[in-house]
Amino acid sequence: MHCCRRNGALACHADCSLLQARFASVRSGAEQGLKIPPEFFCKGSGFALQYAVLKSIQPFPDMKVAFIGLGVMGYPMAGHLAANGHEVCVYNRTTSRAEKWLGLHRGTMEKTPAMAASEADVVFSCVGNDDDVRSVTTGPDGAFGAMRRGTVFVDHTTASANVARELSAAAKQRGFDFLDAPVSGGQAGAENGVLTVMVGGEEAVFERAKPLIDCYARAAMLMGPAGAGQLTKMVNQICIAGLVQGLSEGLAFAVNADLDGMKVFDVISKGAAGSWQMENRHETMLKDEFEFGFAVDWMRKDLGLCMDEAKRNGSELPVTEIVDGYYAEVQAADGNRFDTSSLVTRLYRKDLTG
Repeated sequence: MHCCRRNGALACHADCSLLQARFASVRSGAEQGLKIPPEFFCKGSGFALQYAVLKSIQPFPDMKVAFIGLGVMGYPMAGHLAANGHEVCVYNRTTSRAEKWLGLHRGTMEKTPAMAASEADVVFSCVGNDDDVRSVTTGPDGAFGAMRRGTVFVDHTTASANVARELSAAAKQRGFDFLDAPVSGGQAGAENGVLTVMVGGEEAVFERAKPLIDCYARAAMLMGPAGAGQLTKMVNQICIAGLVQGLSEGLAFAVNADLDGMKVFDVISKGAAGSWQMENRHETMLKDEFEFGFAVDWMRKDLGLCMDEAKRNGSELPVTEIVDGYYAEVQAADGNRFDTSSLVTRLYRKDLTG
């Protein structure tokens, strides 16, 4: 196990993650009257003391959790739960993926979603689409058939608001609760535990699940009732579509104008044009590298959800529709697994590094 040294105290990497994940909860606890030694908050307090305090006053007990779906997002998210001391049981359709996860983390695995969920206090899922979510919840051997009354199901899949409402109602009928909680931040955000989570459901249920979500999120917010998390994620994807297309056009313009692309984006990223996409993708776009983020196939799935919902609520999405068509062109050129910044490949084909 990898270790790190802080202020002379040796602690495993998992414990460092624990410290970071629970620090916010401890500050909140202090505001609620928990007796926390004042030296904990001192600038010079050592890691060993801070960690000991966290363990001794932890306001939320370690819990039994299940995680269904160990893709590029679910794999590290489940790992953060295990690193934070929770008892994690995983399920993945491809068994070898679950076995690999167990080689790196403490936990157990089961052969079906139902078996994984049967003893869990909170069940998480992060799968592909509406059909996948239904399959692992209400399908044969689905988690809903085994979950106990009073437990919580948290779905991190980007799916439709309709399926979120459907599953929330189904969970209520069975005596437990459901939260739709899609995430933003990509694979890097999941690996580093800094995802943004948009949640739909009841406030009391959200508050019960939030300490667990905080294990891999830097921000988690309740957006409204069931389906509101998915609707918020749609807003996120609508905004990203326009941003990436604008960045692609600007980059191609700079190259065609014989400007130094790196210098251009170094300066304009400090001004009003700056964005996460520009800061994190301009360099790889200039190098014609597109293996660093959210795949085009998944972006088109998400934009399809946005456009379907827009038809229902009367919104106009002219830019989103155009960009979706551009992504279709990238797919047709065998760019299905490229990340979303590959929109720029439509605008030129030459080697940008020359």
